[in-house]
Amino acid sequence: MKYRAEIDGLRALAVVPVIFFHAGFKLFNGGFVGVDMFFVISGYLITTILIENIENKQFSIVNFYERRARRILPALFFVILACIPFAWMWMLPSQMKDFAQSLVAVSFFASNILFWRESGYFDAVAEEKPLLHTWSLAVEEQYYIFFPIFLILFWRFGKGRVFWVIVVMASISLLLSEWGWRKQPTANFYFILTRAWELFAGSIAAFIVQKRGIQKDDFLSLLGLLAIVFSIFAYNESTPFPSLYALVPVLGVVLIILYADKDTLVAKLLSKKAFVYVGLISYSAYLWHQPFFAFARIKTLGEPSTVLMITLCLLSIVAAFITWRYVERPFRSKSIVSGKVIFLSSFAGIVITIFIGVVIPKTETIRFNNAQLAVIEDGRKNRLLFEGSAYDRFECFFDYKQKASQLLDKKCITDSTSSRIILFGDSEAAHLLEGMKSVFKKHEIMQFTGTSCRAIDYESNSNRCKEFYNLFVTEIVPNLTAKDIVVVSSNWWNTFRDIGEREFSSSLKDILLKIKKSQVNLFVFTNAPGFNANPYETLAVMFGGNVDKITLLETQNIWDSDFVIEAIANEINVKTFNVSKVLCIDAGKCLFRNLDNYLYFDTGHLSFYGSRYVANEFRKANFSSSDESENKRTPVNLSPSQL
Repeated sequence: MKYRAEIDGLRALAVVPVIFFHAGFKLFNGGFVGVDMFFVISGYLITTILIENIENKQFSIVNFYERRARRILPALFFVILACIPFAWMWMLPSQMKDFAQSLVAVSFFASNILFWRESGYFDAVAEEKPLLHTWSLAVEEQYYIFFPIFLILFWRFGKGRVFWVIVVMASISLLLSEWGWRKQPTANFYFILTRAWELFAGSIAAFIVQKRGIQKDDFLSLLGLLAIVFSIFAYNESTPFPSLYALVPVLGVVLIILYADKDTLVAKLLSKKAFVYVGLISYSAYLWHQPFFAFARIKTLGEPSTVLMITLCLLSIVAAFITWRYVERPFRSKSIVSGKVIFLSSFAGIVITIFIGVVIPKTETIRFNNAQLAVIEDGRKNRLLFEGSAYDRFECFFDYKQKASQLLDKKCITDSTSSRIILFGDSEAAHLLEGMKSVFKKHEIMQFTGTSCRAIDYESNSNRCKEFYNLFVTEIVPNLTAKDIVVVSSNWWNTFRDIGEREFSSSLKDILLKIKKSQVNLFVFTNAPGFNANPYETLAVMFGGNVDKITLLETQNIWDSDFVIEAIANEINVKTFNVSKVLCIDAGKCLFRNLDNYLYFDTGHLSFYGSRYVANEFRKANFSSSDESENKRTPVNLSPSQL
């Protein structure tokens, strides 16, 4: 296959935005499209090689897998092994468990499946997973395994028929992705079935180039470049992906492949030494950047400074050059490393990585002392208590794999002769259930809640959550009465940060006004302050297990959304309950442990005790003692205002 310098330039154009996107630079909000560009480039290059080998009767499945192993595995295992010491030193137990699972998944070329399964609401922060980016390698590896076999089996029917079969499969995959982002967005993001069309787009381009050659068209190649640049700067995390939106960068790459002859302006630009150089080391740069960013976030227990992230971006390039020069290039050379050595070393790398992944989670007793382990175990017990006991009873809390309509099917909101307290929102409404039931003895407590479904409707909201919102507005709100109490609570801060103050404000005001029309006693709760990492493990590591009876920990800065919520509520005469003012003594230091009781079971959700604590403070602030009997089961011994 003839070398095309502009393809390496395309790789540079793909990897740099991905790095800046993962670094958190807002200017590159659509930088994730670089991954889609890589898929198209891979599809083009692999298909070109396969067509040439098949037509020249030189194809060997063993040789093909050997070339892929040389290209992918040495650098991958080198980066993985480099990550392990830092994981050992800096990772908390839950993070280490996730890291160990990813080691095993990467070795089986299945990390995309692992990260799909880990996409639940209570999982570790994605940005703190050093190997999260390997999901895209898994997709490509799955393509490498099956596509050559498909091509060989179907080639007997003729090249033209094979081409049209690929076109049909690409169309089906594209339609599946368009359906998937609406129905199963997480699976849609990670699975090869909904990503295959991007690889097939490259394959289709390879067939066309093989037949017609590379055409010279300045207009179409420039149009392709502009499409890529547009998607990098115009798209953001709320853009459904993959979907029809992904056609813009994908077709942009295809246009450059087809029409960027070496004499076009685009080819000349992308063939510049700087672009080609970055393109050559792009694979190693892609491998390095996520571990650097993840470990920085783990070490700083939050979002690193802009200066640090810029430094890490540059360090990724430096590490990429070293890896390309001393790992990638030698292993690609058959004169230096034989095929036998490649297969043996690849097998050894897989076995060693799996072994480390299995052993690492069992080393807690080596990494931590007994006091630390006791605090960590407290965290596990509280989480199991809440998820095991509470969520078994939370039939009216639907998760990612369920539909909001089940809340109606199970009659989650029923008529009652007594006053009802109805919780509406996501898990930050659901975690109030235990406390409300314990504190409000004279009320019937009900909930209409769903995983990650905020109690507002906004443009980029998922379809499953729009259904949830609409069902509440159309089926529940009209049947509310003046004797009911409605508590609206959600993880407002994340939504406020994602969609901006203007859309957040209008969306929140809209739902509060709709509920208020029913004349209910309406309250909107602000966020429960959240922690940047597992607070039990942070406590164990920071204080060596010597935990004070009254313990305050640093929390995320959620105050901006609190101010906006209170301003909107005051404007339309709706009552608010500020959870931060109950749990925190200042902006950022909040109560985590009160005597022998922990108020949280994870980074942002209240434990049974914490739920009762907040509910009791809510009762005291808004209801007289005659409204509810004092809760004897809630050991509220000290409030933050008394600290």
